Amino acid sequence: MLQLFQAYLGGESKRRVGAQHTLNADYFKRIDALNYTMLHDDGQHADDLEQADVVLVGVSRTSKTPTSIYLANRGVKTGNIPLVPGVPVPSNLETLTQPLVVGLTASPERIVQIRQNRLLGLHAEHDADQYVDKQAVAGEIAAARKLCAKHGWPIIDVTRRSIEESATMILKLLQDRKSGQKPETEASNA
Repeated sequence: MLQLFQAYLGGESKRRVGAQHTLNADYFKRIDALNYTMLHDDGQHADDLEQADVVLVGVSRTSKTPTSIYLANRGVKTGNIPLVPGVPVPSNLETLTQPLVVGLTASPERIVQIRQNRLLGLHAEHDADQYVDKQAVAGEIAAARKLCAKHGWPIIDVTRRSIEESATMILKLLQDRKSGQKPETEASNA
């Protein structure tokens, strides 16, 4: 097969073990971003968030972790902070200057649906009254939106978006910020 390709392309192959896995600066940037992101998942090590490129905030089940990992695979150091009723946000979250803070939100119906499915998978239905109550979830979402509005953090509605679409919007917000453009506070649903 290789000889057929060589004849067709008119050149000889050069054997180099591991050539498809080039270890360059982009590779090491992605690895650093993945390490940072995993260490700063779900509110862990919040005292070190100033080193992030992006910090995602949102109520439970708004895809913060998978979006963070997707961004890290693009070389973006990402932390994420869950917004939990009755639990104060880390004290430094509201004073961050270097990272772009982005709120993730979804419709109450979608959050309740995802949470119910999660509880079924964990066999924990009996302890979840407020966790899956539509009014309580709507209150959580309203409080999250209020926090984002207070600080001018952009919000992305992930209700009908894939993780890739949400991440692309965040990358655009990050690019706009680096070029000096002020991000919209509510990302469009286009």
